[in-house]
Amino acid sequence: MSVRTDADAARARSGDAAARLVVVDPRLRALVAFAIDLIAVAVFVVIGRASHREDQSAFLVTFWPFATGLVIGWVGARGWRRPFSISRTGLLAWVGTVLFGMLLRALSGQGVQVAFVIVAAIVVGALLLGWRFLLAALDRSASRGENTPGPVGFFLRRR
Repeated sequence: MSVRTDADAARARSGDAAARLVVVDPRLRALVAFAIDLIAVAVFVVIGRASHREDQSAFLVTFWPFATGLVIGWVGARGWRRPFSISRTGLLAWVGTVLFGMLLRALSGQGVQVAFVIVAAIVVGALLLGWRFLLAALDRSASRGENTPGPVGFFLRRR
């Protein structure tokens, strides 16, 4: 975990770009985490449609129930508070995406076969939790003093 010191604050005010990385707007962190989750759900839909040789032009028909489920999961988790949390935001986003996604698919007349529910739960779980596990591993590396450069380091740093 990165801790902001008075020296960091002074360097940030002086224009030191590295010091400014410590100050990351929590809204930006939440927006980035939500965007990654949304992209993960989109990847799931694209892969699923492609594996069944379905036309990608109907992407939104398949995507909207899962995207809505993701939003419900994020709101339930209050994901903006701890956007990178595996145990809070990640799990509730996963459950919300699959549970409400399947419910909305059923209500809109789309197929909800047991095999699809199982595959969706596994793939969506791997996608929504996987990037958070990776980030947590990188965070542990950073806390041991290893250099975490670039955008990953930017979002790992806490204010």
